[in-house]
Amino acid sequence: MAETTDDSLLGGRVAVTQPAKGHRAGTDAVLLAASAAVGPGDVVVDVGASTGAVGLMAAAREKNARFVFVERDPDLAELCRRNCHANGVEGEVAAIDVLDKAARLGAGLAAESADWVLTNPPFLEEGQARISPDRGRAAAHALPVGGLEAWLKACTGLLKPKGRFVMIHRADRLADCLNLLVRSVGGVALRFVHPAADQPAIRFLLSGTKGSRGPLAVLPPVVLNGPDGRFTAQAEALHRGEAFLT
Repeated sequence: MAETTDDSLLGGRVAVTQPAKGHRAGTDAVLLAASAAVGPGDVVVDVGASTGAVGLMAAAREKNARFVFVERDPDLAELCRRNCHANGVEGEVAAIDVLDKAARLGAGLAAESADWVLTNPPFLEEGQARISPDRGRAAAHALPVGGLEAWLKACTGLLKPKGRFVMIHRADRLADCLNLLVRSVGGVALRFVHPAADQPAIRFLLSGTKGSRGPLAVLPPVVLNGPDGRFTAQAEALHRGEAFLT
């Protein structure tokens, strides 16, 4: 296994061992976890979990839920298992490709079994941009052609009727995601993430309910940095686990 570092999230409430190089948990994971109001007894599936940061941060808010982590890279899946143990979370880790239906079933991920699906999909598809030469970063950032549609279909397929779906993605993929989710998720709430108040959004957070016919709502944005280049009060509170987006 590659070199790792021991890091903390949410002001030290969550410990994660993760690769020293490649894709590492950061602001995207914090915002995604902060957008899920998980309740006691809920079944929560973290799809594309990497080392488990999103699910573990959600568990720090509500430990009396069942957490399932889906990660195709076996080394990251093993780190996820270690991180669950280190944080006292009895999580189930499925070292499978979520796009593989047979693998999902073999891992016990039945259709319509989750109350929540949280996901930070790989942002790119093959051919859209130059992919990183780092194997871990490339795997985290790129899907096969048509992979985003398959990823979202797999995610929403895991949800129970009225289950909640939450994702974060690049702002320039918003139209694609809305088009792909329109038949499965409704009552969509969008929240844009801006690096600064005078700069365009770089991410969006999307949440919705499976089978809902509710209208789309645009929520107040998250602005990460103030004029001094430091985190805004809201961003700092989110990163320390002292504020939520629900």
